[in-house]
Amino acid sequence: MKKEIHIFFTALMFYTRIPCPRNIDHNPDYLNKASRYFPLIGWIVGSVAFGIFWLFNYLLGPEIAVIFSMIASVLLTGAFHEDGFADVCDGFGGGWTKEKILMIMKDSAIGAYGAIGVVLLLLLKYHSLSRIVSSEIPNLNSEILIFILFVSAHSLSRLAAISIVFTHEYSREDATSKSKPIAQNFSWREVVGAFLFGLLPLVILICFQWQFVLVLVPVFLTRFFLARYFQKWIDGYTGDCLGATQQVCEVVFYLAVIVLWKFI
Repeated sequence: MKKEIHIFFTALMFYTRIPCPRNIDHNPDYLNKASRYFPLIGWIVGSVAFGIFWLFNYLLGPEIAVIFSMIASVLLTGAFHEDGFADVCDGFGGGWTKEKILMIMKDSAIGAYGAIGVVLLLLLKYHSLSRIVSSEIPNLNSEILIFILFVSAHSLSRLAAISIVFTHEYSREDATSKSKPIAQNFSWREVVGAFLFGLLPLVILICFQWQFVLVLVPVFLTRFFLARYFQKWIDGYTGDCLGATQQVCEVVFYLAVIVLWKFI
């Protein structure tokens, strides 16, 4: 039990800016096992994002509350996944060989593709969330339901991202990346833990409205095509690819909810 707590705090330290006990470090073995808790981190980020939304919705209204909610999630993760998305936009937008793509993604400077990509991503996230929380969608005016939806979006998108580790190879041959230990090996515990924490909030949503099960289709189709695209160009994935997958799948989740309630 003590070891599992240490592994959880390793995940919390690696994926967020939340303070952890001083004895927690980037132990490669624990960091490798921490992948099982990556979707659980989504529970925490989603809960905080909803809490901030609920507070500012009461004070200022839903549209402004969504912005503060997005700010909270960015601050909580240190823009970890947004940075990965920007690097992927720059790398795959400006590179035509594996070596060039990896070199561009490793550059800390953000380019035109990355800047434009992040702006468009955040606009999509803002407008889709605003639609969802503004009570325009029938049967989604319950605060409890919206809370679980926030958590499910973050946990499921993180499951989609970490599942690439289970099916593809790490692309970089050097050991300079912070994400390299995650890619070294995994056991059934990482797979079961990731899917358990990733899918449980969605299962609760399905208990309220069965249609929510259908969001799995676009989210994992997106994950499949992104993983295939990464494999084609760089023979696998990097940490930036996982961050980009999380961000894109989160937005796809919100868009899928809107589409489902428009046509079903």
